[in-house]
Amino acid sequence: MKFLIALLFPFVLLSCGAKVAQKMEKSTITYQAVSRGFYLKAQIQGNKMSLNTDRTSDAKDYVVSDLDLKELNDLYGKINLKEIEIYKAPTEKRFYDGAAIANLTVDYQGQSYSSQGFDHGNPPAEIADFINKIVALTEK
Repeated sequence: MKFLIALLFPFVLLSCGAKVAQKMEKSTITYQAVSRGFYLKAQIQGNKMSLNTDRTSDAKDYVVSDLDLKELNDLYGKINLKEIEIYKAPTEKRFYDGAAIANLTVDYQGQSYSSQGFDHGNPPAEIADFINKIVALTEK
């Protein structure tokens, strides 16, 4: 019996990883941060990222590297989409123009999941690693 469990365990882990990758592949992820003098909108779908840093110009498209995409997939798998709207922002600088107002929206299977507004550069702890990876991709 132990042999059978040891034999099947790696396949179970691989199939879970494939489901997360497939889940992200079918999602449209949008991160947006806005203030009076700052604008950032990054939209990721599959291995493509559309980036806009100016309200008046068109977005530029980029291909996300396989390494970055794998890391994004891993971080995405840790997010509970149904709870994303209840995550609390750790700071409130956006209320007095101390930081841009940011939010994360994930569209998956006809459903849209949006976070509450939070300070750009200081996201809720539950999604911080994922947000920070997206922001890092916009800076490349």
